[in-house]
Amino acid sequence: MTAPARTFNPFRVLAVHRNFRLFWFGQTASLIGTWMQQVSTAWLALELTNDAFMVGIVGAAGTLPMLLFSMPAGVFADKSRKLRLVRFAQMCFVVQATTLWWFTWSGHVTIGVLIALVLVSGMLEAFEIPARQSLIIRLVNKDDLQDAIALNSGGFNLARIIGPSIAAVVIAQLGIAWCFGINALSYVAVLIAISMIRIPAGIDEPGESKHSTMQGIREAFAYVRGDRMMWILIRVVALFSLLGIPILTMLPVMARDHLNLGAGGYGALMMSFGLGALLGALIIAGQGGVLRRGRVLTVSSVTLGLAMLVFGVSTSPILSGAMLVVCGMAMMGNNALINGLMQSRMPDALRARVMALYVTVYIGMHPVGSAVAGWFAREVGVSYTVTGMGTLLFVSAALVFRRYPELRRA
Repeated sequence: MTAPARTFNPFRVLAVHRNFRLFWFGQTASLIGTWMQQVSTAWLALELTNDAFMVGIVGAAGTLPMLLFSMPAGVFADKSRKLRLVRFAQMCFVVQATTLWWFTWSGHVTIGVLIALVLVSGMLEAFEIPARQSLIIRLVNKDDLQDAIALNSGGFNLARIIGPSIAAVVIAQLGIAWCFGINALSYVAVLIAISMIRIPAGIDEPGESKHSTMQGIREAFAYVRGDRMMWILIRVVALFSLLGIPILTMLPVMARDHLNLGAGGYGALMMSFGLGALLGALIIAGQGGVLRRGRVLTVSSVTLGLAMLVFGVSTSPILSGAMLVVCGMAMMGNNALINGLMQSRMPDALRARVMALYVTVYIGMHPVGSAVAGWFAREVGVSYTVTGMGTLLFVSAALVFRRYPELRRA
């Protein structure tokens, strides 16, 4: 007797798992404020300095702590209760956002203050993200993990659509400071949701390890290096983080200097990217159990470079927005599928550490890509920079998937 065909329902996992439902709604509401702050931070950096390179530096400051501290944070998370760690980090985010609001509202913000507060946010994320990523499997089960990861990313990108649109209105009507103030208030939603989650005894207990931090890190590296598929995936993550993610860092510069748009136009471009990413997340969440992940990963990876190339040369806001929709879908597919493939293979005792390695590579490569993109944008122009990175990504992706056919069959 064959199993019944699975219907397309991207929200099934929300109906089935109460804990994940609470987490998803609270996190998504909070992320709306986070994206308001993300958009406003980049625009504020551009207003303060009028320098594409400094916009890149501010983007790098938010992710540099990932490169330095995610691995030790992963070891710490494997020895801690993940839910408690996530709750504490969210409380700290409230303080950071409130401080940023006060400096901007009072007129005391400088580029140095902005960079410092962005670094603080990055430090908090270095500890919070590995714990949050490894918490998801405790809120669902292994069979629904791919769907939950995709839907979690869908919430992230739904917020990416709503947040910038609200930010554009708030900046125009109230001023940029209030984007940071609203973000501080938005953390109340996730704190309430987390307080209502009930995980059965023994599921989220601290891991027992006699290893030092360095021994724990070496153990995670050895595991990833010893698994051929994991080792390939982590290098693909590095490639796409280095060449693909800086398109978001350079987006305010592309909007203002290449497409002649204001803050509202920049917000619309961010919404376009978020819309594409949301569509990609819903498709994967609805079909995660039957999806030929290797094939979709191949297509999304090659498509991302090609869409970036077209976006870089486009002078039409409409075409640029359309290409950002494609970029969002492709980047979402790449991210969610690799995340799901990795989490389905790793042992639970190493989960936070391996996810910390994923975070280190995926987010930690942003400072390098953002700083390089910012320098090239200042020297040769932002359009040439985005076009060049898209071309490199397209060629590199084609070569990688040709060299490793097992990726296509994953």
